[in-house]
Amino acid sequence: MVNGKTKITILDLVIGAVIVSTGIYIVYKISLGLSYHWNWNAIPQYFFRYDPDKGRWVANVLMEGFFTTIRLSVWTTFFATLIGIVMGMLRVSPSLFKRLVSGTYVELTRNLPPLVLIFIFYFFVSDQILPALGVEDFIRAADDKIQALMTFLFARPSLFTAFISALITLSIFEGAYITEIVRAGIQSIEKGQWEAADSLGLSKWQRMRLIILPQAIQRILPPLAGQFISTIKDSAIVSVISIQELTFQGMELMSTTYFTFEIWITITAMYLILTLTCSLGVAKLEGYLRKSVA
Repeated sequence: MVNGKTKITILDLVIGAVIVSTGIYIVYKISLGLSYHWNWNAIPQYFFRYDPDKGRWVANVLMEGFFTTIRLSVWTTFFATLIGIVMGMLRVSPSLFKRLVSGTYVELTRNLPPLVLIFIFYFFVSDQILPALGVEDFIRAADDKIQALMTFLFARPSLFTAFISALITLSIFEGAYITEIVRAGIQSIEKGQWEAADSLGLSKWQRMRLIILPQAIQRILPPLAGQFISTIKDSAIVSVISIQELTFQGMELMSTTYFTFEIWITITAMYLILTLTCSLGVAKLEGYLRKSVA
């Protein structure tokens, strides 16, 4: 970079040409070797459709999956962050019992395949806990406004319990990684800051709330935002329990239309839109934090 401007070198052009050539070659081999007939004109109809009953355009299967992925990722990040903050503070607690509890949670969660956790929580939460609490009956018996709100925030009443199961599983799974982010952020605060807080006669809670956490948050936010991007990608795994997010909708659409490459290329692009947008947001956040610290 010269004078704030990015300089394109010959090597950049060569690498770009290789990537483009590789893409063209792959498309050629698919078309010729597999006798595959591309049909991109059929894809746009799966984004939106006109509903004659409502008299307007509404989301079709791909956009419904896209919105479900966003809802699942946002709620997972929210609850995983709550879990991570609590468990992260327990990880640095002077109490041996609290450290053992949080350490056991982190090690068990991070060393188990997420697919196993999904099935455990799906069959346990959906089949046992939520029916016992009467959650699904409450949602089904609610008036239209409540159901519309729950559909907008979570999922349709028929899919609510499965959505909650997926949300709990992903929150617990992602929470283990956020726990380590929080722990590392707290432990990165210089020893002098801890000693200064002690010299002021602050209690443990006051020391953490007033001195340590405000400084740790600046170091935690960038990796925490990066974890949100990871959550978007990890959300695809809940398609195995029929959560109608983007990957699930893609599989359903592919099985009925056989537009294999068009559909998966489109879904890849939709995931990239989400993750790259978040990546740009993270970069902006890191720049803002660097300026605020400076």
